[in-house]
Amino acid sequence: MAWMTRQSRWTSAVLFGTALALAATACSSGKDTGNQTNAPQPNTGKISIVYAQKQGDQEYFIDEADGAKAKAAELGVDLKIVNLGNDANKAVTEIQNAVNQKANGVIVVVPDPSVGPQVVQLTKAAGVALLTSDDQICVNGPAPSSCAKDQLVPRVGFSGTQMGTEVGTRAGQDFVKAGWKADETAIIDAWKQDVTVCTDRVKANQKAFKDASGADVKVIEVGTDNTPSDAQNKISATVAGNRSVKNWIVMGCNDENVSGGVAAIQNAGYGADNVLGVGLGAYLACKEWRGGKPTGFKAALFINGRDVGSLSVQTIYDYLRNGKAMPAEAFAPTAMVDSTDWQSKGVKCS
Repeated sequence: MAWMTRQSRWTSAVLFGTALALAATACSSGKDTGNQTNAPQPNTGKISIVYAQKQGDQEYFIDEADGAKAKAAELGVDLKIVNLGNDANKAVTEIQNAVNQKANGVIVVVPDPSVGPQVVQLTKAAGVALLTSDDQICVNGPAPSSCAKDQLVPRVGFSGTQMGTEVGTRAGQDFVKAGWKADETAIIDAWKQDVTVCTDRVKANQKAFKDASGADVKVIEVGTDNTPSDAQNKISATVAGNRSVKNWIVMGCNDENVSGGVAAIQNAGYGADNVLGVGLGAYLACKEWRGGKPTGFKAALFINGRDVGSLSVQTIYDYLRNGKAMPAEAFAPTAMVDSTDWQSKGVKCS
């Protein structure tokens, strides 16, 4: 595997430590393929894992960390959670720290995919197992979108295409129910445009909206850093330049973009009945619904961070403990929710 080196490459026990110490995590033979590897020798000792997350104070990633901790406790794994914020350089530093601390495995959500090759090289050189959650990284290039599939690091998360399809379908159906005219409406799709999984979601939501609505609605794509504040600032400027639009549909990569977009549009004087926001996450949408006030945030796809954190720890544990190959991608379940059913469908709003 391209992110786990072959044992035949470990030619110097002096350089890398004893061959016995590496046997637990290094591949024994076979061709490196980027997202598959021969199984390591089973690790019968205490397994230590570092889970390094971008935006660790965001509700979704807090839930993800909680799910990871619960699974680690169940399995008897020594787990360390690290908040990378939005600092790509910190991602590299913390992975190096994990290597220095002799972690058996690293799970990472990178703030910027361009650091992917550095992360891969650091873990590969030390014989540390690597898994990503949520966002993809490439073994040999900074842009996962242009990376060969067999050079993507294994990932646990959600299917971007599936999620985007669900969001776009719901927006299209609600557009039809609202009776809006296509020539009086515009769609804002907002996301961090160098994040592959975000682009997958947006492309899918645009196609699904058209399929569900049968309408040709103008789409305005807005680049953001995936935070509510940046989305609100960028979308405010977009709305100011398109005052002829009567009704707005807001979609994007996550709840942050939709929350910021809905706020920007309503602050510009549009009523809640003229805004149709469909989020992705539900952790910010639920706060709008909990308040009981009219809002343009009409629905959201519930993605449970706890499920991803738990599945990530289980996946890398099975690899380290039992030699079970990590799949190229593993997906957690999703559910569409709105103001009428978010609580009954398990959304926890804090």
